Formats: sequence, structure tokens, C-alpha cells
Amino acid sequence: MGEERDGVPLTNLDQELFAGAGATKRDLVDYLDAMAGRFLPVLRDRPLSVIRVLRGQDRFMQKNLPKYTPDWVPRTTVWADSSHREVTYPLANDRRTLFWLGNQRAVEYHPALMTAGSTHPTHLIMDLDPPEDGGFGLAVAGARLVRQALAGAGMSGAVKTSGAKGVHVFVPLADGAAVEDVAAAQRAVAARAERLDPELATTAFIREDRHGKVFLDATRAGGATVAAAYSPRARPGVPVSFPVGWDDLDRVTPADFTIATVPGLLGDRDPWADAMPAPQKLDPELVAEGHTIPVARVQAMHEGKRRARARREATGES
Repeated sequence: MGEERDGVPLTNLDQELFAGAGATKRDLVDYLDAMAGRFLPVLRDRPLSVIRVLRGQDRFMQKNLPKYTPDWVPRTTVWADSSHREVTYPLANDRRTLFWLGNQRAVEYHPALMTAGSTHPTHLIMDLDPPEDGGFGLAVAGARLVRQALAGAGMSGAVKTSGAKGVHVFVPLADGAAVEDVAAAQRAVAARAERLDPELATTAFIREDRHGKVFLDATRAGGATVAAAYSPRARPGVPVSFPVGWDDLDRVTPADFTIATVPGLLGDRDPWADAMPAPQKLDPELVAEGHTIPVARVQAMHEGKRRARARREATGES
């Protein structure tokens, strides 16, 4: 017999969530159940992309709701410029929707940076990504540079593990910040953090140009998504993107926080809500500086073409 929670039928709960997960689908649903009161506020009213891992298949990111989605799942449509079509996203606004997503083997939750119907990002976000052979400590050191750069602009943020190897810094924004200005401010924060310690950190978008440094990723703007606070990640042990106090970063590792450990670590606390400063206006100087810095993806595309052309010329190809 199948089970139900909040009227949502649940199936195959005792199967492993994915190969190497070390956790079952029941463990995922139990986690979502225990964390709903803290998880739903970071997902509410945001078009949601999820990473699903179906049995025997590679993980995939799902944006468009499947046709068999129950009518009661809240949703919103967003025009996708890249595919020139309307995409219907779920809105994880209630426990039933969380349970339904969990039953679909939705392991990771990547909400939009804006709420449904809005064109204003709610946060300035920096993603600190350590090099291939670098540990979590390098990402932490990069985050501290970002904190220093933000403080210089009169801004402050909260920090969490990404659930993988890196760290995310979130700065809540006052209403009405334009996407282009938020993106510019992020580029300026990254540039200022890089200048604080260019031996440690880099804004180089092309991987081969990073030379073992922490990548200050300022590209999480506009239509991008970031794994939510408290989101599980589809990795061995099913780690969780978890809020950490700035003073505690040196004492933790990403593996400390998993779907098995997090509910017990928290009790009734909601450290992400507690750590989040009040919404802030973007510093105008930060925005102005950022608008002088090329967009990383565009710059990388042009640079990639230039290098390919140089290689062809060097080898005598036409």
C-alpha cells in the first residue's frame, strides 16, 4: 500500500533516492516535512526549477511542469527568450506541493531570483566557487573578501554553504532594484573583492584563466537561479545548502549538513531568516562602477572566439 501526507499519494518510499545517495526517497520526504516551515518561505511565489533524479537516469533540471501535474499545484508562466515559449513553473507555496515534488524525486530546489510577476531581483548574490583541487576553506576566504567589499559599500549579507564545494552570499535588496543595476553591482563587488587579494580570488569567467584561485561568480542575476537555503543537493550523502554564521565558517564543512543531520541541528531555529539583514538600497557608486565592467559571459564568448581564431592562424588552418 502507498502512503499519503496531506492527501498526497507517495510511492516507492524505501527505494534509494539515487545511486550513491545513502538515503531513501522516504528520507527526502521526511526532510521536506520537517523543514517545510523554514523551506517554504525561501521558495514562496518564486518560479521554481527542480533537479530530479529518476531511477536509472541521469539527473536533469525541470522547469516546465509536466502535463500530469495535479490542478492544485500553484503555478506561474514565464516567457523564455532562449526557447521562445511560455514556460509553466511550479510555485512551492504549501506543504502539499513540497510533498508532490519530493514524490517526483525532485532533490534540488532552485527558485528564481524574482517573485512571480516581478522584474526586480530580491537579492544581490555572490557565488564563491573554489578551484577543482581547492577545498571549502578557499571558498570561505573568498566569501570574507566579498563581505569586506560589501562593507566598503555600506552593505551586508548572510552566508550559506552551497551544498556542494562553495559558498553563497545573499544581500537582501530594497524594493525596485533594476535587474541591470543588480547585475552591475554584483560585477563591482566581485572586482573589488578580487582587488583585495588577487592572489586568492579571480573574476575570470574562463576556467583555464583562474589558475587555482577562488572564482568570484557575479553572474547570478536576471534569469539565473541559485540553490535555495535548505535545499538538498543531488550528491552522495545528500548534503544541504545551509546557513552558517560568518564567525562559524572556519569550523564547518559542507558535509556537516545533510538531510539526515539538519533537522536535528536546527531544533525550532531558522538561522537563514535570523541571519538575513534588513533590505538595502544598492550603493550608487557600486552600480556605476559595475556598468563599466563587461558582462562576463559575453566577454568570455568573444575571448573564446578570439582564441580559437588565434589557434587556427597559428596552425595555418583557414
